[in-house]
Amino acid sequence: MTQPIKARFDHFNINVTDLDKSIEFYDKALGLKEHHRKEAEDGSFILVYLTDDTTGFFLELTWLRDHPQPYDLGENEFHLCLRVPGDYDKTREYHREMDCICYENHDMGLYFITDPDNYWIEILPLRK
Repeated sequence: MTQPIKARFDHFNINVTDLDKSIEFYDKALGLKEHHRKEAEDGSFILVYLTDDTTGFFLELTWLRDHPQPYDLGENEFHLCLRVPGDYDKTREYHREMDCICYENHDMGLYFITDPDNYWIEILPLRK
């Protein structure tokens, strides 16, 4: 190959135990909406792709029929990060009211929320 590869981000996948609960959380907490889905003919899995309607990046929620137990997230040393427009402090208060904030670092000006499966999501203000 003579030219460098120029990949671009497409989606990030997480597996969820309760698809409807996760879709509701991501809509309520972050305004992410279902863009499309794929369902196995035998009902063994459902893939739901959520969008922010801005970047073209998708969050893929995967539900597996044969995996009803919580997922082992190891040490949970990975995370998704989203930037939010508007009043950052009001957004943080909204997440506090939802009782989904799991960690705050005031010195760095950031915080994390957790989804129904305990995945961490970093919340940062939108910078233009």
